[in-house]
Amino acid sequence: MLEVKNLSKTYDGGVQALKNVSFNVEQGEFLAVIGLSGSGKSTLLRCINRLIEPTGGQIVWDGQDVTAASQDEMRHIRRKIGMVFQHFNLVSRSKVITNVLAGRLGYVNPMLSALNRFPKSDVAMALDQLDRVGIKNQAYKRADELSGGQQQRVGIARAMMQQPAMILADEPVASLDPVLAHSIMQYLEKINKEDGVTVLCSLHFLDLVHRYADRAIALNAGELKFDGSPADINDEKFREIYGKDAERVG
Repeated sequence: MLEVKNLSKTYDGGVQALKNVSFNVEQGEFLAVIGLSGSGKSTLLRCINRLIEPTGGQIVWDGQDVTAASQDEMRHIRRKIGMVFQHFNLVSRSKVITNVLAGRLGYVNPMLSALNRFPKSDVAMALDQLDRVGIKNQAYKRADELSGGQQQRVGIARAMMQQPAMILADEPVASLDPVLAHSIMQYLEKINKEDGVTVLCSLHFLDLVHRYADRAIALNAGELKFDGSPADINDEKFREIYGKDAERVG
């Protein structure tokens, strides 16, 4: 279980991105994080694995206090937390398989990984993950030769190389067209349902939330405004999350 307790984050300059946010996530749950741009979604996800340091509050995962963990302890914790980024975060000039193998960096000898030398078992695993997302035939192309949707599949394959218990997906389909967005969400859904991996996914569009998420939480100006079933987001709750002038499109 993931427990987020009174989590707060204030950036330099006094901008308060999160304000005493609390919620729990059961293992194997698919949780959507929704809200306007600037509502705190990305900050929340990045605080969970401490890519951003929280200002206050506590994050507990599987009984371990993440917020109190040392940097050495965080290296071990992050092994089991995959991250999927909006803009893919690939090394564009490197081969696809090299990008995927980067997901094993927490497990292999740093000297060998710096030379792109990985065990044969890891290479086989990388090819299996690329096959799972349908682009094994692209393994030895440069990452920048791939389309946006293909690059995001590389990002998912890289995250799965960590053999994660949880994936944090930060706006994974925001830069993709609707058809590609559904294909990426289907891969995340498959990982969630078949592997039992917990997924926390920030999203803009309610149609995707209704289709893929077991549960949703909503942020507005850093405050938690909703925690429940996507089906319970009625017109009143929608305006509380997105503003009184917002119009529902999905």
